[in-house]
Amino acid sequence: MAELADDIVLSFHDSCLRNSDVRLLQPPNWLNDKILGFAFEYFERVQFEEFSSDVTFISPDVTQFIKYSQGDDLAPFLEPLELSCKKYIFLAVNDNSNIESTGGSHWSLLLYRRDVAEFQHYDSSHGSGNTAAAKLLVKRVQPFLGESSKITFKEMDAPHQQNSYDCGVYVISNTEHLCRQLLQGDSSHIKETVTSASVKQKRKQLQELIRSLGR
Repeated sequence: MAELADDIVLSFHDSCLRNSDVRLLQPPNWLNDKILGFAFEYFERVQFEEFSSDVTFISPDVTQFIKYSQGDDLAPFLEPLELSCKKYIFLAVNDNSNIESTGGSHWSLLLYRRDVAEFQHYDSSHGSGNTAAAKLLVKRVQPFLGESSKITFKEMDAPHQQNSYDCGVYVISNTEHLCRQLLQGDSSHIKETVTSASVKQKRKQLQELIRSLGR
C-alpha cells in the first residue's frame, strides 16, 4: 500500500512535489513540469537569489499559458515580473499544444539576454520541433521587455542528449551553467560542463536536494 501512496514530500514556496514527481528523477523517466518548476524556483529563491534584480525564471505552467494567450490576458501574469528591468529571462519550452496542460514530449530552454538583444534557444535534441514553440513565446513576451531595438532569435549549439528522456534534465543543467556564466563569471564552455555524465549526476543531486529540503 505504501508504494501506492502519492504523498506530498516537499512544499517549497510555490512548488509542491509528490512522491510520483520525485520518482521521475529515476532514469529512464521524462521530467514533468513540477520538477522543472521546482528547479527554477530553487535557482531564483536560493542558488542565484542575490541576482534577483537581474534575472527571472518563468515557471513551465506560466510559460504554457503565455504561449496560447495574448495581449490583455498576458498582462496580469507578466507585468508583475517586471521583465523590462531584467537582464536575463529563462523559460522552459515544451512542444505541447494543449493550453490546459503542460505535457508534451520534449523540453528545451529559451533565454532572453538584454545585453545582446537576443533570444537564445538551447535544444538538446536538434530538430525536435520546439523551435516553433520557442518563437511563439518570443512573440508573446517581447512586448513586455521594454526594448525598442530589434530583438533577434538564435538557435544555439547546445549539448546534445544521448537518449529520449533526459531533455528536462538538460534544461535544468543548461540553465544552471548559463546562470553561473552570466551572473558569476564562470568561463567554462557549456559543452564541457553539461555532459551525459553530469546530467546523470544531476538527477541524483536533485533527489538529494529535495530530500534535504523536505526534512
